Amino acid sequence: MPRALPLWTTVLLALTAILTGCGDGKTTAEKKAAEGYLIINNMAEPSGLDPQTITGLSESHIIGALFEGLVNYDPKDLHPVPGVAETWEMSKDGKTWTFRLRAAARWSNGDPVTSADFLFSYERMLMPSFGAEYASMLHGIRGAKDFNTGKNKDFKSVGVRAPDTRTLVIELADPIPYFLQLLCHHSWIPVHPATILKHGKIDSMNTPWTRPGAMVSNGAFTLEAWEVARRVVVRRNPLYWKAKEVSLNAVEFRAISDLFAEERAFRGGELHITGSVPPYKVAKLREEKAPHLRIDPFFSTTFVWVNCNVKGNEPARKALADPRVRRALGMAIDREMIATRVLRAGESPALSFTPPGTGGFESKAHWSQDLKEAQRLLAEAGYPRGEGLPKFDYLYATSEGQQMAAQAYQEMWRQRLGVQVELRNLEWKVYLQAMHKGEFQLCRGAWVGDYNDPNTFLEMLISGNELNVSQWSDVEYDRLLGLAARETDATRRFDYFQQAEARLISQAPILPVVFNKNKFLIRPEVQGWYPTLLDQHPFTAVKLIPTKGD
Repeated sequence: MPRALPLWTTVLLALTAILTGCGDGKTTAEKKAAEGYLIINNMAEPSGLDPQTITGLSESHIIGALFEGLVNYDPKDLHPVPGVAETWEMSKDGKTWTFRLRAAARWSNGDPVTSADFLFSYERMLMPSFGAEYASMLHGIRGAKDFNTGKNKDFKSVGVRAPDTRTLVIELADPIPYFLQLLCHHSWIPVHPATILKHGKIDSMNTPWTRPGAMVSNGAFTLEAWEVARRVVVRRNPLYWKAKEVSLNAVEFRAISDLFAEERAFRGGELHITGSVPPYKVAKLREEKAPHLRIDPFFSTTFVWVNCNVKGNEPARKALADPRVRRALGMAIDREMIATRVLRAGESPALSFTPPGTGGFESKAHWSQDLKEAQRLLAEAGYPRGEGLPKFDYLYATSEGQQMAAQAYQEMWRQRLGVQVELRNLEWKVYLQAMHKGEFQLCRGAWVGDYNDPNTFLEMLISGNELNVSQWSDVEYDRLLGLAARETDATRRFDYFQQAEARLISQAPILPVVFNKNKFLIRPEVQGWYPTLLDQHPFTAVKLIPTKGD
């Protein structure tokens, strides 16, 4: 009769089996590649999986797997390609678009995707009582803004109609040159009406319809599992209209927020793709020309939000309401140092909000980095050498990279202006909630453009825009963006954007810091993960090809 092994021996053997892949020597990533099961780190627990309420890039990756709009992104360069709509036509004046939905488009429960589903979804998105933060993305539709702001309570006044189950007509207030790009964004994605109403009213927020077993979606994948703070798993949808062309069987989105834990997981063969790379590692890997390091172009700016309407703190409110104080804070940031010595991953100093070359636009207005002028502005505002200023708080999400940047800002403001700043970090979901509620004085911000046009950056600061967490309001800025929205001549349109950029610098509701690069680690098994400006990668084009010897 065999003798029972001591407990420590049993545990040791079990751990050895796990680490060696049960004796076959293969890592989790290698074995999963053979199964067509992609594992990526999405950096954080998603704030939600409702395409009409999410605002984060990490959430949009999951939404892109689960849902599909009228048009899709091309995997190589993100130009619009047919999605639920197989064809479309634009009127001569550029204001009316007619989409023909494909007969094979199905919800994951077998229901056909109809034009009425889009009308329901657009009404939901625009309802004031729903409070979608991205509702302004639909404001280009005739009557949409008035309905969204409560000026008109009849949705029939909005320029969308469904002549039949497979035809959708969208009427715009003015021509939008990037309209098809706009339709690729998740705010235009349809939701399944019966599922929404089964779990609440059309305008009910945060109902259980987004949970596994309840969600009905229309994308290439369906929701299989959502383990809070650990992972989301989506499985290939057999009812998707081109399911036969989808190579992946499943995608797992991990929620590792610690960059060092993420990098260890990649080295240990637990991930196919990381969400980022620890800053100090990037420089080393670049020197080594590591084949698994990717540094891709990225349509993104990192900046500091300034709360122009601080609540509950009168000294901070008074100080940050003064553009001179805000401008001084912006001038005192050494952007070159942040880019080259803190982040160290190919970022470049941002002296404007809109990245260079956005849709052919190049801002002529630039932030001054004249430290003496910053000190003069602060003194002129009544705070020489920072005297009399309250201690500000700076909010950021839990992340090694964000923490390093926050500490650098803190020291720059202290040394150069005499401004004291207390750092406050929160987990991603809580950080998003605090930021959107305006519960900060200074806050880390980052924006990835939704389409390749200056408007995707600049419209965010319009008065009343749900994404304008600075609570800044400026009549002249609003006027300039309004003129740009109605202008069809490209030269005049860009001139309005130039004036808007200059206005942002003079009023400083945001302090641009760097233009970003998308840096991550990727295993050789992953094919079809192309460098794209918006960091969108349609999973319908991604394949896992086991390497030789696997």
